[in-house]
Amino acid sequence: MPHLVSDTALIFGRYARQTLRSKPALIFGMVQPLLFLVFFGPLLTDLPLGGPAGSWQTVVPGILVQLGLFSASFTGIGLILERRTGVVERMRVTPVSRLALLMGRVLKDVVLLLTQSLVLVCVAVALGLRAPVAGMAIGFVFVGVLTISLASLSYALAMRVSSPQGFAPVINSVTMPAMLLSGILLPMSLGPRWLDIASHFVPFRYLVDGVRAAFAGEYGDGKIALAALVATALAAVAVTLGARLFQQAGA
Repeated sequence: MPHLVSDTALIFGRYARQTLRSKPALIFGMVQPLLFLVFFGPLLTDLPLGGPAGSWQTVVPGILVQLGLFSASFTGIGLILERRTGVVERMRVTPVSRLALLMGRVLKDVVLLLTQSLVLVCVAVALGLRAPVAGMAIGFVFVGVLTISLASLSYALAMRVSSPQGFAPVINSVTMPAMLLSGILLPMSLGPRWLDIASHFVPFRYLVDGVRAAFAGEYGDGKIALAALVATALAAVAVTLGARLFQQAGA
């Protein structure tokens, strides 16, 4: 265990420094969520969502989950490029734990996503968001766990796909329906009954509902507990599957 922790910290430090040297990557990852926040958020102020404050408590949690969903899902592209240039092969012959090679990358993604989420929330507060600090902290935890899950699966897939051209269509075919059926843009309860029922088969729906309940300060609501249960189960399955595929692929 001590070796796993130290190896993970070593890999995390390497990729964290690499990310800090790439300023465009830090900025452009937030462009789409910021556009949704600035140009889509104000459109909801007149909807029956509890007034202007309620509308921001609806749209901001959705955007945070959207950021985690898309950013974490596409992290594997970088690993594909590393495989092509021989970086992964050179790491494979070192004594560093194979699990640490995965978790160090994932931890870097979590820190990056949480930093971007904090920036988005600060902008949202300036635009009119009002939410309890504890509720926002709970939302960040959910985003972090979501990032762990999706980044683990993304890296595992990247070890099985030989090119970004083959990777991107697979991710798009999953993330787009997941976004539409999870209620990221608007609560699924506003849609037709059949669509609301269908959305319950998408685990991200429960995360979105849980983050919205947290931002509204509804801590006794069962939505937060259910979201925590789903997030924990999803992370456990994703990390286990991701680590197994990552190791089998010879990382």
